[in-house]
Amino acid sequence: MAHTSLVFRARAALGQLRSLPARLRHGLTHAQGTTAPPPLNVTILASHAEYLRHRERTQSRARARDAAERALLDARDSFRVDGFCYPCGAPSAFEVDYRYGSESEGVRIPNWRETLICECCGLNNRLRASVELFDRFCRAQRTDRIYITEQTTPMYRWLVDRYAQVTGSEYLGDRIPFGAVNAQGVRNESLTQLSFPDATFDRMISFDVLEHIPDVAKALRECHRCLKPGGHLLLSVPFVVSAEHTLVRARVSANGEVEHLLPPEYHGDPLSSDGCLCFYHFGWDLLEQLRASGFGEARVLLYWSRELGYLGGEQLQIFATK
Repeated sequence: MAHTSLVFRARAALGQLRSLPARLRHGLTHAQGTTAPPPLNVTILASHAEYLRHRERTQSRARARDAAERALLDARDSFRVDGFCYPCGAPSAFEVDYRYGSESEGVRIPNWRETLICECCGLNNRLRASVELFDRFCRAQRTDRIYITEQTTPMYRWLVDRYAQVTGSEYLGDRIPFGAVNAQGVRNESLTQLSFPDATFDRMISFDVLEHIPDVAKALRECHRCLKPGGHLLLSVPFVVSAEHTLVRARVSANGEVEHLLPPEYHGDPLSSDGCLCFYHFGWDLLEQLRASGFGEARVLLYWSRELGYLGGEQLQIFATK
């Protein structure tokens, strides 16, 4: 099940086609060793209390970062920001627009997280950072068995080009059995009923999926079951960094009906124009759920970089070890 906005994924795919000359100019990928990327400082936190202390210490830094981002804004509906693309291993230009953005004090603010799309590789801010964090924290070998909960995306294709044993999937519902592959070669999996044997994978990756699953605890137990001892899980979700507890937007009742506790929120689905209902905006208690599912270590990774195009205030992903 992959839930990055369909619009952004379509634009990313078009960007790949448009940028073939840029690919040729850039030559080798980062994995093959070209230019060293700018250093990325990552803050690793284990609890809401640690975050509050971190926020208190870094108030002036946060204001400086906000000013740096505002200085990049352009009155045009779309513009580019120069920077260094970690997956490409080279300087690049990142495309930005104001779709799905917001407004602050009369100023349009882009959705930085889902834009800043590299003109060469087609990966946006969040996914380019995911590649770097995966390299840095998961330390995967080429022959590791890797599972990612998406298959029709640039991120999946990037992994397949780099690693020898990558399995991807989408959620196709009851159209075909879980574990089966449809006529287009897409594997059907549910994160709450994975078809893989115990301890199958060295690394597991899930980006913006958990918020669409009513039974999060079951999904996390399945991730733990399918990882080998010492294996790593890297994931991203809508995360309210100031919130100690998860906000429940919707839930499924005992009779199987969806009960909306807040106005329905739908995210893009590459396989359906209907979108996917968002059940949660997570808080720091997600780390507790990971530990309760059996993970020995669960941490939030906070990062920001003007040079690497990781903008939108302090960004975050979640890293856990079995």
